[in-house]
Amino acid sequence: MITITNLTKSFKNFKAVNNLNMEINNGEILGLAGLNGAGKSTTIRATAGIIFPTSGSIMVDNLDIVKDKANASKHIGWVPELPNFEPDAKPIPLLKYYAGLYGIKPDDAEKDIVELMKKFDIYPYKNRKLRYYSQGMKKRFSLIAAMVGNPDNFLFDETLNGLDPQGVREVRDLIIELRKQGKSILLSSHILSELQNVADRIAIMKNGAIIKIITREELRSLGATGIKVHVKNPNGKIIDILSSFGEAGSDGYYYIIKNKAGADPSELNEELVRANYKVDYISMDNETLEDYFLNMVK
Repeated sequence: MITITNLTKSFKNFKAVNNLNMEINNGEILGLAGLNGAGKSTTIRATAGIIFPTSGSIMVDNLDIVKDKANASKHIGWVPELPNFEPDAKPIPLLKYYAGLYGIKPDDAEKDIVELMKKFDIYPYKNRKLRYYSQGMKKRFSLIAAMVGNPDNFLFDETLNGLDPQGVREVRDLIIELRKQGKSILLSSHILSELQNVADRIAIMKNGAIIKIITREELRSLGATGIKVHVKNPNGKIIDILSSFGEAGSDGYYYIIKNKAGADPSELNEELVRANYKVDYISMDNETLEDYFLNMVK
């Protein structure tokens, strides 16, 4: 479990994160969405203990990432957006070193390391120096490095970037499996559809602060809801009927009614049929996560 309280991080006169409060529970995926510069990576790096907060606290399984960094870090697996490893290192010796940071003996770690390398399809390159790994291979290696200590909390910073479609699916399946194991997961991504697919909640960041947290239940009816309808025989009078159900407009083909809570497509259909309109399409129309997100951060 990760608890972030009043986190602020400033770089000279720039406040990258401003009084942020957030909690990631065990067995939960919290998605982090925001435009470039919103503070996502700064939040994740501070949670990983890579940079120190200007003020506030970050607790990882009740351990302070600043005051008890060595122990708290053992409870975190961090996958950075741009993995950067010792270029002349070979994967297995380096992963054994990382395992040692978690208190795992090299011989005990090697079996798990080999299995993870096979799982992520880089075992055939076990004797190749990391400088010769592609960006996608480095990303897979960083996933293994994060998992080698089997921590209870994971931080994925734009992890899907640089992966091919198969890699995206593998990482998505991995994240879901980690949730099933009871891990707490903080996942930032520009791919909003992926957050929508896997996250239990999505936190939207702007200017270093969280401006909205969306639950999975709320994802089903984001933002402005309305009714989309098409009739075969429209005329000028139809707007009067539509307007009684909300703010009515047209995109040139469909009529779209928004901004009236509780508007019922079946009731609208009855009204239109009673007025001799031939309705051939009618349904609820909700904003996509992308639409909602862009409206929130603009």
